[in-house]
Amino acid sequence: MLDFSPGLQVRGLALPRRLSDYRLIAFDMDSTLIAIETVDELADLAGCRAAVEAITEAAMRGEISDYKESLRQRVALLAGLPEAALDEVYEHRLRLNPGVQELIGACKAAGLRCILVTGGFTCFTDRLQARLGLDEVRANVLEVVQGRVTGRLLPQPWGDIVDGEEKKCKLLAVCAEMGIAPAQAIAMGDGANDLPMMGAAGLAVAYRAKPVVRAQAHVAINEGGLDRLLEVLG
Repeated sequence: MLDFSPGLQVRGLALPRRLSDYRLIAFDMDSTLIAIETVDELADLAGCRAAVEAITEAAMRGEISDYKESLRQRVALLAGLPEAALDEVYEHRLRLNPGVQELIGACKAAGLRCILVTGGFTCFTDRLQARLGLDEVRANVLEVVQGRVTGRLLPQPWGDIVDGEEKKCKLLAVCAEMGIAPAQAIAMGDGANDLPMMGAAGLAVAYRAKPVVRAQAHVAINEGGLDRLLEVLG
């Protein structure tokens, strides 16, 4: 990749480009829109953080090929966690990454549709959608029975778990619904399960990402906020 400016790299882009050349932007959630891995924070409250973090890191580095199974393993370790812990993580631990609101505001002003596609959980994405004005979200649903997390995910009409393939399918489905080519879409993420949607989009953006993701991105934001994409798409 070529250094565009300190902490910002580009590859294979014919510049200048404009944000308004695109119609859709799809964000990952954990460690992209927000500064934490929510499943790790839930695991901290459940007393199993180290075990869950080890699985999360291996999955994000691409060392676990079956993302769905890795998520099932992590969620199973949360069994018995009080439902109140979900609120605790959102209210006291979840932080937006720098530049999120600025980038989303610029995207909306330029006419882009903004969606969130994540292997995270609806107990967080629903609130982020309202907070950030996102147009649509796709996420997993934690099963809660009698005020406690069961350690299982609820199946949805679209399938069982949002993994890399489901992220790509959602991006392509929204493109088809909008009547646009995937080349008019931007995908932003940090982990290996973001690579399928990043590969399908016209512009792949890695945010403080794992090496395997940076190696396949058109833009890598290694320092600063998400809004540094606006330096490239002036």
